[in-house]
Amino acid sequence: MKSDIEIARGTELKKIKQVAESIGIPREEVENYGRYIAKIPEHLIDEEKVKQSNLILVTAITATKAGIGKTTVSIGLALGLNKIGKKAIVALREPSLGPCFGMKGGAAGGGYAQVLPMDKINLHFTGDFHAITSAHNMISALLDNYLYQNQANGFGLKEILWRRVLDVNDRSLRNIVTGLGAKTDGITMQSGFDITPASEIMAILCLASDIEDLRRRIENILLGFTYDGKPFTVKDLGIAGAITVLLKDAIHPNLVQTTENTAAFVHGGPFANIAHGCNSILATKMAMTFGDYVVTEAGFGADLGAEKFYNIKCRKSGIQPRLTVIVATAQGLKMHGGVSLDRIKEPNIEGLKEGLRNLDKHIRNLRSFGQTVIVAFNKFASDTNEEIEILRQHCKKLEVGFAINNAFSEGGEGAIDLANLVVETIEKKGSSPLQFTYNDEDSIEQKIEKVAIGIYGASVITYSTIARKKIKLAEEMGIAHYPVCIAKTQYSFSADPKIYGAVNNFEFHIKDIVINNGAEMIVAIAGEIMRMPGLPKEPQAKHIDIVNGEIDGLS
Repeated sequence: MKSDIEIARGTELKKIKQVAESIGIPREEVENYGRYIAKIPEHLIDEEKVKQSNLILVTAITATKAGIGKTTVSIGLALGLNKIGKKAIVALREPSLGPCFGMKGGAAGGGYAQVLPMDKINLHFTGDFHAITSAHNMISALLDNYLYQNQANGFGLKEILWRRVLDVNDRSLRNIVTGLGAKTDGITMQSGFDITPASEIMAILCLASDIEDLRRRIENILLGFTYDGKPFTVKDLGIAGAITVLLKDAIHPNLVQTTENTAAFVHGGPFANIAHGCNSILATKMAMTFGDYVVTEAGFGADLGAEKFYNIKCRKSGIQPRLTVIVATAQGLKMHGGVSLDRIKEPNIEGLKEGLRNLDKHIRNLRSFGQTVIVAFNKFASDTNEEIEILRQHCKKLEVGFAINNAFSEGGEGAIDLANLVVETIEKKGSSPLQFTYNDEDSIEQKIEKVAIGIYGASVITYSTIARKKIKLAEEMGIAHYPVCIAKTQYSFSADPKIYGAVNNFEFHIKDIVINNGAEMIVAIAGEIMRMPGLPKEPQAKHIDIVNGEIDGLS
């Protein structure tokens, strides 16, 4: 089979205005970024059409280093729905350069289920990530300048909360000192970098309802505290207008197409392990305005992306999925059943059966939200018919729909069974109204504990002194009603990335709290999760190159 990038290069793309017209977007509303990419203005969103659209969330079992293929399934399902005559659109997040050049090599799907042009989407795309990075670091520069220019007046901050960001995996930047050198080089202080997908600006862009809401949220960003204990925000700096200007184009959803010319909105890119892990509300609503069926995904396993999709994105936007699809692979299940990474391609029935406990726990959690759930088995060449049949019969016992996804190798044709199951399930037994894990009026600790105990399976929640102090600050600011966004490893229900399977009755430690006053959520840092990832021993960057004028190594 051809490589992802060979398939991408061999696909005949339609001009983006043709793609827009095919779903009902007027040509004059399309702002081209070259021939095959465009921005679409958010004023086209029609809330009445949004209510009528069938939103489908794609999530997955707990992530493994073998990969699950959730994006490929999401794109494939949209292709399959169009194959059976439905008007379907896919809505995804934008890839980050960090994983592209680090572990993954790309995040635009795979095989014959990709969003295109994949090289541009995986790299600089429409510049949204650069705009977010620039806006975030502009705040840093203006804050440092304000402190420098006003130090003679006796002004200072007792605590500075705002760090810098960069869309590169760079562990050396996690903790830094700025302002070294001459007095004119600034005030010496400790700081650090997070990766751009962890930026509060990223979360704000993805949760904002329009440009006015974007500015309001930017004004409310908490930068630190004065010596008399008062919050110091972007509004106090008087720069919200300038930061909004940097984001005025980035807020518009991006329109691209799939390998079969299906319309795709790709916009925003928070990670689900360190942020809320969903594409922008605006892009999802835009897709729901123009599509009868809209497929979207939430990052990593259902304990991370899906939980935050429901408890944060749906709570804030009012949208609700009619169905949730959970993706499983035989290789991933075997890893959760105790099979080592180097043996997962070999048949192992006992390992597979043991790994089903991870799937079962996710299904129970998804049903607790009132969701109807079906399982999409993402098929790999090494999977045996016996393994597939075991999973099929297991789902039958649980009264959960089951379908095989072959979109990677067959495109839309390979997802027809899944598409038919999705449509049939929505028509016969769509999801109930969403039931959130916690209420707005619950305390911050109650919210954290309801997620950690009810979703993850923890038995004891502990807090560092710093975390308790920041929870108290949030309460004093009157923002305890915000939803919580727990940052933890993607590889386990627990905060320990080495504990696979369906672990229960563990201690869950909250190391720190980040107050995202602009994004209007409380981020709880659990265990040793890093908001700036590092590069692996063998980064994908070693395999990315230009060969005969064309990019190679992206996937």
